[in-house]
Amino acid sequence: MLRRTRFFHHGEEQRLETPQAPFRATLGRSVRLLSAFRKEQSDPDFFYGMLARDTVAQLAAHTELNGALVADIGGGPGYFTDVLRASGARPVCVDCDAGEMMARAGAAPEGAILGSALDIPLKDGTVDVCFSSNVLEHVPDPWRMADEMVRVTKPGGVVYLSFTNWLSPWGGHETSPWHYLGGHRAAARYTRRHGKAPKNVYGSSLYPVSVGAALRWARRNPDVQVLDALPRYHPRWATWIVHVPGLREIVSWNLLLVLRRR
Repeated sequence: MLRRTRFFHHGEEQRLETPQAPFRATLGRSVRLLSAFRKEQSDPDFFYGMLARDTVAQLAAHTELNGALVADIGGGPGYFTDVLRASGARPVCVDCDAGEMMARAGAAPEGAILGSALDIPLKDGTVDVCFSSNVLEHVPDPWRMADEMVRVTKPGGVVYLSFTNWLSPWGGHETSPWHYLGGHRAAARYTRRHGKAPKNVYGSSLYPVSVGAALRWARRNPDVQVLDALPRYHPRWATWIVHVPGLREIVSWNLLLVLRRR
Protein backbone atom coordinates (compact mmCIF):
# COMPACT_ATOMS: atom_id res chain seq x y z
CA MET A 1 0.00 0.00 0.00
CA LEU A 2 1.23 3.53 -0.74
CA ARG A 3 0.65 6.71 1.23
CA ARG A 4 0.20 9.91 -0.77
CA THR A 5 2.16 12.74 0.83
CA ARG A 6 1.78 16.43 0.01
CA PHE A 7 4.79 18.71 0.15
CA PHE A 8 5.97 21.95 -1.40
CA HIS A 9 9.03 22.05 -3.62
CA HIS A 10 10.24 25.52 -4.64
CA GLY A 11 6.79 26.93 -3.92
CA GLU A 12 4.85 24.39 -5.95
CA GLU A 13 2.66 21.72 -4.40
CA GLN A 14 3.72 18.22 -5.36
CA ARG A 15 2.69 14.73 -4.30
CA LEU A 16 4.80 11.72 -3.60
CA GLU A 17 3.75 8.17 -3.05
CA THR A 18 5.75 6.89 -0.09
CA PRO A 19 5.84 3.23 0.94
CA GLN A 20 3.61 2.34 3.87
CA ALA A 21 4.02 -1.44 3.86
CA PRO A 22 7.26 -3.00 5.15
CA PHE A 23 10.03 -3.28 2.58
CA ARG A 24 10.27 -6.69 0.89
CA ALA A 25 13.06 -7.61 -1.51
CA THR A 26 11.05 -9.96 -3.71
CA LEU A 27 11.65 -11.24 -7.23
CA GLY A 28 8.74 -9.12 -8.46
CA ARG A 29 10.37 -6.01 -7.05
CA SER A 30 13.62 -6.88 -8.87
CA VAL A 31 11.77 -7.31 -12.16
CA ARG A 32 9.99 -3.96 -11.72
CA LEU A 33 13.24 -2.13 -11.02
CA LEU A 34 15.06 -3.65 -13.98
CA SER A 35 12.10 -2.92 -16.27
CA ALA A 36 12.00 0.70 -15.08
CA PHE A 37 15.72 1.03 -15.71
CA ARG A 38 15.04 1.06 -19.44
CA LYS A 39 13.49 4.51 -18.95
CA GLU A 40 16.45 6.03 -17.13
CA GLN A 41 17.41 8.18 -20.12
CA SER A 42 13.98 8.79 -21.68
CA ASP A 43 12.01 9.39 -18.47
CA PRO A 44 14.38 10.05 -15.55
CA ASP A 45 11.58 11.35 -13.32
CA PHE A 46 9.80 8.02 -13.58
CA PHE A 47 12.88 5.88 -13.04
CA TYR A 48 14.58 7.88 -10.30
CA GLY A 49 11.30 8.57 -8.56
CA MET A 50 10.56 4.85 -8.43
CA LEU A 51 14.12 4.04 -7.34
CA ALA A 52 14.01 6.71 -4.62
CA ARG A 53 10.78 5.33 -3.15
CA ASP A 54 12.16 1.81 -3.19
CA THR A 55 15.46 2.90 -1.64
CA VAL A 56 13.92 4.93 1.15
CA ALA A 57 11.67 2.00 2.03
CA GLN A 58 14.76 -0.20 2.16
CA LEU A 59 16.57 2.31 4.36
CA ALA A 60 13.55 2.58 6.68
CA ALA A 61 13.81 -1.16 7.34
CA HIS A 62 17.13 -0.47 9.07
CA THR A 63 16.50 2.77 10.94
CA GLU A 64 13.79 5.19 12.03
CA LEU A 65 13.52 8.05 9.54
CA ASN A 66 10.85 10.19 11.16
CA GLY A 67 12.67 13.24 12.50
CA ALA A 68 16.11 11.88 11.55
CA LEU A 69 18.74 14.21 10.10
CA VAL A 70 19.87 12.52 6.87
CA ALA A 71 22.78 13.55 4.66
CA ASP A 72 22.11 12.63 1.02
CA ILE A 73 25.65 12.55 -0.39
CA GLY A 74 25.80 13.22 -4.12
CA GLY A 75 22.05 13.76 -4.11
CA GLY A 76 22.07 15.86 -7.29
CA PRO A 77 18.59 17.01 -8.31
CA GLY A 78 17.04 15.69 -5.11
CA TYR A 79 14.95 12.63 -6.01
CA PHE A 80 16.03 10.82 -2.84
CA THR A 81 15.95 14.02 -0.79
CA ASP A 82 12.29 14.60 -1.69
CA VAL A 83 11.21 11.08 -0.72
CA LEU A 84 13.23 11.24 2.50
CA ARG A 85 11.47 14.47 3.42
CA ALA A 86 8.07 12.97 2.56
CA SER A 87 8.93 10.08 4.88
CA GLY A 88 9.42 12.44 7.82
CA ALA A 89 13.20 12.78 7.68
CA ARG A 90 15.15 16.05 7.67
CA PRO A 91 17.37 15.61 4.60
CA VAL A 92 20.41 17.65 3.62
CA CYS A 93 21.44 17.17 -0.01
CA VAL A 94 25.21 17.50 -0.56
CA ASP A 95 26.61 17.66 -4.10
CA CYS A 96 29.68 19.16 -5.77
CA ASP A 97 27.85 20.09 -8.99
CA ALA A 98 25.46 23.04 -8.80
CA GLY A 99 24.26 22.35 -12.33
CA GLU A 100 23.34 18.79 -11.43
CA MET A 101 21.40 19.98 -8.38
CA MET A 102 19.43 22.42 -10.52
CA ALA A 103 18.85 20.04 -13.44
CA ARG A 104 15.35 18.92 -12.49
CA ALA A 105 13.59 21.97 -11.09
CA GLY A 106 15.82 24.87 -12.11
CA ALA A 107 16.86 25.31 -8.49
CA ALA A 108 18.75 23.24 -5.96
CA PRO A 109 16.77 21.06 -3.52
CA GLU A 110 15.64 22.86 -0.40
CA GLY A 111 18.47 23.11 2.13
CA ALA A 112 21.09 21.75 -0.30
CA ILE A 113 24.82 22.24 0.37
CA LEU A 114 27.46 22.57 -2.32
CA GLY A 115 30.43 20.40 -1.38
CA SER A 116 32.57 17.40 -2.24
CA ALA A 117 31.87 13.85 -1.11
CA LEU A 118 35.61 13.59 -0.45
CA ASP A 119 35.43 16.43 2.08
CA ILE A 120 31.82 16.49 3.26
CA PRO A 121 31.10 19.98 4.61
CA LEU A 122 29.61 18.71 7.88
CA LYS A 123 31.11 18.39 11.35
CA ASP A 124 32.01 15.07 12.94
CA GLY A 125 29.03 13.11 14.25
CA THR A 126 26.43 15.48 12.80
CA VAL A 127 23.80 13.28 11.14
CA ASP A 128 21.65 10.33 12.19
CA VAL A 129 21.92 8.74 8.75
CA CYS A 130 24.49 9.24 6.00
CA PHE A 131 23.10 8.04 2.70
CA SER A 132 24.57 7.68 -0.78
CA SER A 133 23.17 5.97 -3.86
CA ASN A 134 25.43 5.23 -6.84
CA VAL A 135 28.02 7.93 -6.22
CA LEU A 136 31.02 5.97 -4.94
CA GLU A 137 32.06 4.84 -8.43
CA HIS A 138 32.20 8.47 -9.58
CA VAL A 139 34.88 9.72 -7.18
CA PRO A 140 38.64 9.15 -7.61
CA ASP A 141 39.15 8.07 -3.98
CA PRO A 142 36.11 5.95 -3.03
CA TRP A 143 37.35 4.87 0.40
CA ARG A 144 38.04 8.44 1.40
CA MET A 145 34.41 9.19 0.56
CA ALA A 146 33.31 6.15 2.57
CA ASP A 147 35.44 7.28 5.53
CA GLU A 148 33.91 10.75 5.29
CA MET A 149 30.40 9.28 5.43
CA VAL A 150 31.32 7.44 8.61
CA ARG A 151 32.94 10.55 10.09
CA VAL A 152 29.84 12.75 9.81
CA THR A 153 27.52 10.07 11.25
CA LYS A 154 26.63 10.09 14.95
CA PRO A 155 27.63 7.10 17.10
CA GLY A 156 24.76 4.64 16.77
CA GLY A 157 23.75 6.18 13.46
CA VAL A 158 23.44 4.38 10.12
CA VAL A 159 25.47 4.62 6.92
CA TYR A 160 23.69 3.48 3.73
CA LEU A 161 26.22 3.16 0.93
CA SER A 162 25.54 1.63 -2.48
CA PHE A 163 27.43 1.67 -5.76
CA THR A 164 27.57 -0.01 -9.16
CA ASN A 165 30.57 -2.32 -9.20
CA TRP A 166 32.83 -2.14 -12.25
CA LEU A 167 32.61 -5.75 -13.41
CA SER A 168 28.82 -5.87 -13.29
CA PRO A 169 26.91 -5.72 -16.60
CA TRP A 170 26.23 -2.00 -15.99
CA GLY A 171 29.69 -1.21 -14.58
CA GLY A 172 30.59 0.97 -17.55
CA HIS A 173 27.25 2.80 -17.33
CA GLU A 174 26.26 4.02 -20.81
CA THR A 175 29.43 2.49 -22.31
CA SER A 176 28.41 -1.02 -21.12
CA PRO A 177 29.05 -3.82 -21.94
CA TRP A 178 32.15 -2.67 -23.81
CA HIS A 179 33.82 -1.72 -20.52
CA TYR A 180 34.76 -5.38 -20.24
CA LEU A 181 37.31 -4.64 -22.99
CA GLY A 182 38.68 -1.68 -21.04
CA GLY A 183 37.25 1.60 -19.81
CA HIS A 184 39.15 3.86 -22.23
CA ARG A 185 38.32 1.63 -25.18
CA ALA A 186 34.64 1.61 -24.24
CA ALA A 187 34.59 5.41 -23.95
CA ALA A 188 36.27 5.81 -27.34
CA ARG A 189 33.76 3.45 -28.94
CA TYR A 190 30.86 5.41 -27.43
CA THR A 191 32.27 8.67 -28.78
CA ARG A 192 32.65 7.26 -32.30
CA ARG A 193 29.15 5.82 -32.25
CA HIS A 194 27.29 8.79 -30.78
CA GLY A 195 29.42 11.71 -31.87
CA LYS A 196 29.95 12.87 -28.31
CA ALA A 197 31.80 11.71 -25.22
CA PRO A 198 29.85 9.72 -22.62
CA LYS A 199 28.66 11.56 -19.53
CA ASN A 200 30.53 9.05 -17.38
CA VAL A 201 34.13 9.12 -18.63
CA TYR A 202 36.43 6.37 -17.43
CA GLY A 203 39.28 7.75 -15.34
CA SER A 204 37.62 11.15 -15.01
CA SER A 205 34.08 10.73 -13.72
CA LEU A 206 33.84 6.94 -13.57
CA TYR A 207 36.19 4.63 -11.71
CA PRO A 208 36.43 0.85 -11.21
CA VAL A 209 35.23 -0.13 -7.74
CA SER A 210 34.86 -3.75 -6.66
CA VAL A 211 32.61 -5.60 -4.25
CA GLY A 212 35.63 -7.27 -2.69
CA ALA A 213 37.36 -3.96 -1.95
CA ALA A 214 34.18 -2.55 -0.41
CA LEU A 215 33.74 -5.54 1.88
CA ARG A 216 37.39 -5.37 2.98
CA TRP A 217 37.08 -1.67 3.75
CA ALA A 218 33.92 -2.21 5.81
CA ARG A 219 35.19 -5.22 7.74
CA ARG A 220 38.53 -3.60 8.58
CA ASN A 221 37.05 -0.27 9.64
CA PRO A 222 37.00 -0.19 13.46
CA ASP A 223 34.43 2.62 13.47
CA VAL A 224 31.59 0.62 11.91
CA GLN A 225 29.57 -2.53 12.40
CA VAL A 226 28.31 -4.20 9.21
CA LEU A 227 24.55 -4.63 9.51
CA ASP A 228 23.99 -5.82 5.96
CA ALA A 229 25.90 -6.44 2.73
CA LEU A 230 23.77 -7.47 -0.22
CA PRO A 231 23.15 -7.08 -3.95
CA ARG A 232 20.86 -4.06 -3.79
CA TYR A 233 18.43 -4.88 -6.58
CA HIS A 234 18.24 -8.64 -6.07
CA PRO A 235 15.68 -10.66 -4.10
CA ARG A 236 16.66 -11.26 -0.50
CA TRP A 237 17.33 -14.94 -1.15
CA ALA A 238 20.14 -13.94 -3.53
CA THR A 239 22.24 -12.35 -0.76
CA TRP A 240 24.59 -15.36 -0.85
CA ILE A 241 26.06 -13.97 -4.09
CA VAL A 242 27.97 -11.34 -2.10
CA HIS A 243 29.91 -14.08 -0.31
CA VAL A 244 31.27 -15.75 -3.47
CA PRO A 245 34.48 -14.09 -4.72
CA GLY A 246 34.57 -13.57 -8.48
CA LEU A 247 30.92 -14.36 -9.06
CA ARG A 248 29.81 -11.44 -6.90
CA GLU A 249 31.70 -8.97 -9.07
CA ILE A 250 29.66 -9.90 -12.15
CA VAL A 251 26.29 -11.01 -10.83
CA SER A 252 25.62 -8.51 -8.05
CA TRP A 253 25.08 -5.44 -10.32
CA ASN A 254 25.09 -3.12 -7.31
CA LEU A 255 26.43 -3.59 -3.79
CA LEU A 256 24.65 -2.17 -0.75
CA LEU A 257 26.41 -1.77 2.58
CA VAL A 258 24.38 -0.86 5.66
CA LEU A 259 26.64 0.08 8.56
CA ARG A 260 26.23 1.14 12.17
CA ARG A 261 28.57 3.84 13.46
CA ARG A 262 30.27 2.58 16.61
